[in-house]
Order: sequence, then structure tokens, then C-alpha cells
Amino acid sequence: MNDYYTLKVKEVVKETDDAVTLRFKQPIFKKIKYQSGQFLTLIFNIDGIKSRRSYSMCSTPSLDSTIDVTVKRVEGGLVSNYINDHITEGSSVEVMQPMGLFTFEPDKSKSRHIVLWGAGSGITPLMSIMKSVLFFEPESKVSLVYGNRTEDSIIFKDKLDILKERFGDRLQVVHVLSRPDHTWGGYSGRIDDIKVVNIMNKLPKMEEARHFLCGPEGLMESVKTGLKTLRVSNSSIHYESFVPKQDAVAEDISTHKVKVILDGEEDEFTVTPDKTILEAGLDEGLDLPYSCQSGVCTACRGKCISGKVQMTEHDALSEDEIKQGYVLTCQSHPMTDNVVIEMG
Repeated sequence: MNDYYTLKVKEVVKETDDAVTLRFKQPIFKKIKYQSGQFLTLIFNIDGIKSRRSYSMCSTPSLDSTIDVTVKRVEGGLVSNYINDHITEGSSVEVMQPMGLFTFEPDKSKSRHIVLWGAGSGITPLMSIMKSVLFFEPESKVSLVYGNRTEDSIIFKDKLDILKERFGDRLQVVHVLSRPDHTWGGYSGRIDDIKVVNIMNKLPKMEEARHFLCGPEGLMESVKTGLKTLRVSNSSIHYESFVPKQDAVAEDISTHKVKVILDGEEDEFTVTPDKTILEAGLDEGLDLPYSCQSGVCTACRGKCISGKVQMTEHDALSEDEIKQGYVLTCQSHPMTDNVVIEMG
């Protein structure tokens, strides 16, 4: 079962005009364990409605004493605006345990090139990975290619400058601005496949390289296309996305009853074709675990022990998990009447 914590905000750091970093105190008696690249799900009760949002951690395990997430305002975004406007030092926030498969584990015996590609708030997990490499993998080098609109919108600009000064040629930072002013002397426009090839040709050459991508879908597709041109293997490319692929759903989905077993208790409810199993359960008032609702975080994972379901997205599950019957309830539709899902 997913663990929940209540964390106190130690500090709120204003990174840009529209982004803040929340630095949470670690619990005294039970430190929260996580890996570089993972995300934290924050839970708020806003105007009587419980809302959850997942934010990648920019802090690094075994290095930073606090757990940090950076939140950029989204126009019309309920939670991002609430955080930027109302969360202050001393605020208490309910969170779920860290999750995510977009992870990096440093190995001090390795000598490799870690290339990070991001734009906007996509820098957050990349920042965690970057520090992990620089501090705990001393023979490796890091290159960050980071897209933003203007210089003022670069999240962590001062921190990146400090890291560059400390680690010298072990860290390369390439900024790409889509709306630079007339004094800008670096790359301009968007990070497309042509820029990817040009930038890669100027970065350090090492025998082993791994690429980590986080940002808008367009950015990641351009980077993957450029890397493919350079014959970079798919196994060396890792990416984080909270936009699910829309696979086709069977046309014969109809209304079925589903039974969910949670903490030893059984609840049965009806799932209509326009709802996922998770949505129908939440509508019934069940406290089912979930986070991103996009099929990428696995917080809503359960095991289908009876009946048949169809998932619209399941990339977050391994082939072995799927063979064992695990499903993502936020992406699942019942195909038979006898569906039973065991959560936890």
C-alpha cells in the first residue's frame, strides 16, 4: 500500500516570477527514501475539494537534507497557483511516498557521459540527476541542454552557474531561448532535431552515454529524432512524460460491476463505459490510491485476480507485471462482469 506523510515546509524559494521551490523537512524518525528523478505527489484540500498533483523532486538523495519540489504556475492551474500564492514557511502538506521509474542510480566506478535534455519545469528531475552524477559519480561528465523562453525564465540559473564554477569541465550547460533579447549570444529558437545534432557534435565524446529527457512532448520527440540520426540506441534514452499515449479502446466496452479489495475490505460498484475503474471507484467515495491519473506513475496499480480488463495505457508496467495480472486502474475498463482487483 502507498504510504502517506505530512511534511512541514522549511523554506519557500522564489526561483522565477512564476516558479517556487518548496523545501520540506525530512521526518525525524522515518526518513523518506527516494531516487534521483522520482516525483512526489502533493495533496491539498482546496475549497472543499481534494486535489492531487505530482511534482518531480529537484533535491538529491544522500546530498540534500530537505526534499524539494519546484512548482511553476500554470495558467488556470488550480494547484500550481494555490502553491505559489498560499504555501509559506511552516505550512503542512500531505504527500504520498515518492514514485516514478525515471530514475538514476550513481555508480562511482562508472565513467560515462550523462546528457540531460529539458525545457521549462522539466529541469526539476534533471537537476536531481545532475547533482547525483556530479557528487557521486566522479569519473563521469554531465551535459545539460535546457530550453526556455527568456533568460529571466530559466529556473535554477544561479544554481547552475554555481555548479558549473565548482565542477568545471565535468559540467556543460547549453541554454536555448525561444524569445531571447537582442543581447543573447547563445542558441535561439526551439530545441529541434537539427539543433540536437549540432549540439551533440560539440559536447564531450565518451565511450558510454545515457540521455535523460523531460519536458513537452514536442521537445522529447525532436530530441529522440535527432539522437536517432546520430544512431543513439533506444536503450540509452530515458524520458519522463505525464501525457499518456491514447491507445484505442475496444468498441464493445459496456457497463459492468467491479469488485475492489482494499486493505482487506471489499467494495463493489458499477463502471460505465465513459469511466475508468479508478474514476468510478472515486465517484463511489472510495479512498483508492492514485496520483497522476495518466498511466505513468503506477500509484493506482492493482492485481486483477478475476475477470478481464482492457488498459488504454500500460507503459509504466513491466511485461512481467502484466503477465502476473497487474493493471493500472486509472487506465482500465472492465470487459466482463466478474472483475475483481486487489489493491496494494
